[in-house]
Amino acid sequence: MEAFTSLLKKDLPFIFNEEALSQFQILKEAFKTAPILYHFNPSLPTIVETNASDYALGAVLSQVNDSGKHPIAFDICKLLPAELNYEIHEKELLGIVWSLKCWRDFLLSLFNPFEVLTDQSSLQYFISSKFLPCNQAHWAELLSEFQFTIIYHPGRLATLSDAL
Repeated sequence: MEAFTSLLKKDLPFIFNEEALSQFQILKEAFKTAPILYHFNPSLPTIVETNASDYALGAVLSQVNDSGKHPIAFDICKLLPAELNYEIHEKELLGIVWSLKCWRDFLLSLFNPFEVLTDQSSLQYFISSKFLPCNQAHWAELLSEFQFTIIYHPGRLATLSDAL
């Protein structure tokens, strides 16, 4: 989506080339086939799925009811220039921090702990780590107000957050 999102920058010329057109068509198709959003219910089991790419973060807030898992909200965030240099596990961790901050009001109102699904298995042990770099220690402090479990979810199974 880099070619398409670069059209939004005011300091760059607006050049709608073939790559941007192709990405626009993909986006239009995604809107036509997107699942219907449900209303948030603090008593239902809740799942946050996150994923990071080289350029952006994506997340899906979902809840599970009798008829299955349903999306509540989707969000994406383009990485800042400094964040582009992060290692992939740091980008994935940043995705968790960003999504929990984004949906903080929903997540803090839950009656039960929620699950965070990530395709980085090492992040399962992040909360219990005793020694963290400064930026990760700050993120751990931000995450400490939430009641959640990080669960490894292989990338091939993370269809919604990957699509974002």
